[in-house]
This record gives sequence, C-alpha cells and structure tokens, in this order.
Amino acid sequence: MLKIKNLTKVYEDGTVALKDVSFEVPDGEFVAVIGLSGSGKSTLLRCINRLIEPTSGEIWWNGIELSGVSGEELRRARRQIGMIFQHFNLVNRSSVLTNVLSGRLGYVNPIASVLGRFPQEDIKRAHASLARVGIGDKAENRADELSGGQRQRVGIARALMQEPKMILADEPVASLDPALAHSIMRHLQQINKEDKITVLCSLHFLDLVQQYSTRAIALNQGQLVFDGTPKEINDEKFIEIYGREAERIG
Repeated sequence: MLKIKNLTKVYEDGTVALKDVSFEVPDGEFVAVIGLSGSGKSTLLRCINRLIEPTSGEIWWNGIELSGVSGEELRRARRQIGMIFQHFNLVNRSSVLTNVLSGRLGYVNPIASVLGRFPQEDIKRAHASLARVGIGDKAENRADELSGGQRQRVGIARALMQEPKMILADEPVASLDPALAHSIMRHLQQINKEDKITVLCSLHFLDLVQQYSTRAIALNQGQLVFDGTPKEINDEKFIEIYGREAERIG
C-alpha cells in the first residue's frame, strides 16, 4: 500500500510543483497520473522514491515512511521501487546486458558491480528479463544502437531486475510514436497483471489512460483535481484537468 499525505514540493525559485496532495494506492493497481506539462506529474513520481526531496508531507510505502528515512533503510526501500524514465536513462556506450544488470546494484557488492562482476544467477535473470520484453537477441548490442522503443524495453527489463513491488514510470512513452507507445504500455500492463506489481505511470493521452489503467489521478498546477476510474473523466472533468482550450483525444 502506498499512502501520500499532504505532499507539497516548493522549488528554490518559489515554484509550487505540488500542493497538499493526498491519495492512497492499494497493491496491484495500475494508476495513470495525468495532467498538462508542468502540472506536477514527474515531481510526484520522483518524490515518491526520493529522487526529489519533498518540502513537506508524508510518503508511506508498505508501512515505512519514505519521507523520513535515509541511508541503508532508504536503499532497502528503493529496491522495491523500480523507475522507468522518459529519456531511458541508459549508459549508451555499455551493452544492453550491462544496463539491465545495473538494476541489481542495490543487491550486489558495490566494488564487484563497478568491475562488472555479477553473479551468474543475476546474468541469467537479466537475459530472461530481456526475453520477456522481446529483445533477448539484443543483449550484446550497445545501448545506443537500439531504437527508442527498444531502449525503453531495456528500461523495463532493468526495473524488473530489482524484483520490484511497485514501478514508477515517468512519461515512458512521451518520446515514442503511437504504435511503439502501445507496445510499451502492453508490457507494463502485462507486468501489472501477471506479477501483481503496482504501477504508477504518468501519461498525456486519454486513449492510453482508458485502455491500460485501472484508475486515474489528475494534477493541475500541483493540486489533485481528480481521482477515479478513467471512464469517469467526462467532458466537465476533462476541462477541469486540461483547460477549455485542450483537445480531447480518446
């Protein structure tokens, strides 16, 4: 269970990215986080795993207050939270396999990982993760040799290496064409359903929200303005989330 209580983030320049946001996510849900660019979606996801430090509020994950821990306790909690990034966040000159193995950094000896020495069990797991997302034959390729869709699949395989209980996907399909976007979303949906992994995924387009998520949370100027099923986003709610000038797609 993820519990967000009165979460607020104010950046040093005075920008209020999140304002008093509260919601809960039961285990196993697929939650789409929606809103205009700059509404606070990425800030929310990055606050949850403490890539960004919240200004105030509480973040509870499986009984641990993430907003109040540090050091080894925070590292142990982060092992259970996979992260997928819009711009992939891969080491371009390293092999696909090495990028995927980096998902085990929270579990192995730091010195051994720097030297590229991972247990055979982890190497087998990495190959299996790549096969699961359909690029098992790309393990020895350099990351920068892959297409955008393939690179995002590497990001998913890397997240799976953490054996996560929750995955945070920060605009994972924003830089992909529609066909590739659906492919990536299907992989996330499969992981959610088959592995019972909670997914929080920030998205722009309502057709993706309606097809893949079980619930939607909407932000507008850092405030929570909607929390419900995608089917509940009628024209009135759409305007509240996106504004009157936005064009409804899906």
